[in-house]
Amino acid sequence: MATKRSETTTSTIGRDLGDSILKITTSSEAFIVLARRVRPQRSTTSCTGRVDPADVPDHSLPWTESDYLALGETAQRIELLDGGLLIGPSPSVRHQAIVCGLAAALEPGCAAATRTLLPVINLRLNATRILNPDLVVTAELDLTADCVPAGVVLLVGEIPAPHTAVTDRVLKPHLYAAASIPWYLLVEQESLSLYLYQRQGFHYVERSATRAGEVLELTEPVKATIRPEELLP
Repeated sequence: MATKRSETTTSTIGRDLGDSILKITTSSEAFIVLARRVRPQRSTTSCTGRVDPADVPDHSLPWTESDYLALGETAQRIELLDGGLLIGPSPSVRHQAIVCGLAAALEPGCAAATRTLLPVINLRLNATRILNPDLVVTAELDLTADCVPAGVVLLVGEIPAPHTAVTDRVLKPHLYAAASIPWYLLVEQESLSLYLYQRQGFHYVERSATRAGEVLELTEPVKATIRPEELLP
């Protein structure tokens, strides 16, 4: 659990979207439909051998896990969701700098607790869902695996961008909670505010909200002191 020197506020998930979350707590079908209609702009495959998403729509549905993994390294972030794909652009420099800052804050606690911190990996929630969170803290590590199974993940972290705001604040928390991942950490890019959620039943409940000038003291799943203003160089 986390202790902090800041006030707990209403959940950003509930505050930002209220009743307009398309009943995500009971069904993600609306998001699945949108994912299956993704049509990226046409361009060529790069000389580095990376698969350009322009070739993805030609694949017949549904996409399987083996189909998804066969894409290999891609320029954009591509995730598998119930036979469809979620496709987004590469992260910004600011986004990646925050990921590095967050990883640096969590790493000492992970090492002390014999946990492993991994950035942007294939996280298998089930046979039809593989997401790419910004980072995870795991209890076990299989270096030969193509994906990290949700069963060994203790915390998942996301840093929303404008084009991923609804996905990161609504859809992904729903999917991570359904996969029984205990903790979800959301970091807002512009304000650097940290929102920590703990799984309760089939949903996440906000445990803390920490803003610049305040301190988040994590005690679970690892010990860490996180100061928002120190997440950027």
